[in-house]
Amino acid sequence: MKILIVDDSPDALRVARARLKNEPVTILTASGGKEGLDLARRESPDLCLLDVDMPDLSGFDLCRALKADPDCRLIPVIFLSGSTNAGDKVKGLDLGAVDYVTKPFDAFELRARVRAALRTKELQDLLARHARIDPLTKLPNRRALMDRLQQAWSRVRRHGGDLSLIMADVDRFKDINDSFGHTVGDRLLEMAAGAIASQCREADLAGKYGGDEFAIVVPDETADGAASLAERCRQAVERLRVDADDRQVATTASFGVAQMAPDDSMEALVERADAALYEAKAAGRNTVRTSGGETPGDDEATGRTPPRAAESGAGPAEQAVAARPDGGTASPAGRRRHGGEDAAVR
Repeated sequence: MKILIVDDSPDALRVARARLKNEPVTILTASGGKEGLDLARRESPDLCLLDVDMPDLSGFDLCRALKADPDCRLIPVIFLSGSTNAGDKVKGLDLGAVDYVTKPFDAFELRARVRAALRTKELQDLLARHARIDPLTKLPNRRALMDRLQQAWSRVRRHGGDLSLIMADVDRFKDINDSFGHTVGDRLLEMAAGAIASQCREADLAGKYGGDEFAIVVPDETADGAASLAERCRQAVERLRVDADDRQVATTASFGVAQMAPDDSMEALVERADAALYEAKAAGRNTVRTSGGETPGDDEATGRTPPRAAESGAGPAEQAVAARPDGGTASPAGRRRHGGEDAAVR
């Protein structure tokens, strides 16, 4: 874990560092409030120790800036001050600090307060991670996806560049649950999640968007590049098999791709990716569609089932099947997720 100590006094920095040298932490130091703010934003420390009285930016103002920054607001703050004024202590705690230590501080007391703050931060991080992870697939959940999409969208709005979004849906998933049980369905979802995540770059974020839906935030990539990623994911899902008694259950997935346009809101980007996913479903499932066009490449080259064959139940898009030992297949009926025409397609 990392601790950032901010104090304009070299002696105070040296003393604080010496008091904490035996703790299992990395210690960062800054000699002023502005330097400390830059360092906190760059390094994301697990705890900040702030001197109150600094000429360029006071500890109170630095704390206020940290709590106003979405990326820094959860960093706990302990104030270090020579003042014993109760009003200063109240002000610091009201600004969001977790503790206030008076100089000259006792070495044992400082270490104990730092350890307590770090324990709380560790639990806080653990809870935050669990709140953003889908428990079944272990992928980021919808909240985490939308937060990342918001960050990527804001960056493109400020600095330019490309951003694409992929929406994916497991084909006929309800029929798999109905025919083979939720244990098999859950296992297929876990495997589909792993297959999709395995195709992504480190910069991409694949996550669980809904019950049997996934999404991938694809920064710095055009629709063509994202469609290529979606096609790799489609092929990876199509290869999956899970054992169910005396048969193997297979599944497929459909993908919709959209690239952020200059005037796009974040909501518009999501809607266009979802509309492209609907087009993929309407085209016979087990395929990729981009917003405003089709994924490059013919069906034979990609191994996809042409829509006409899919509609007749002839190919992998209509599977959601269990392959019997004798080579036959069991094809459940169409899945329903929404009412009306959409229910028939999905």
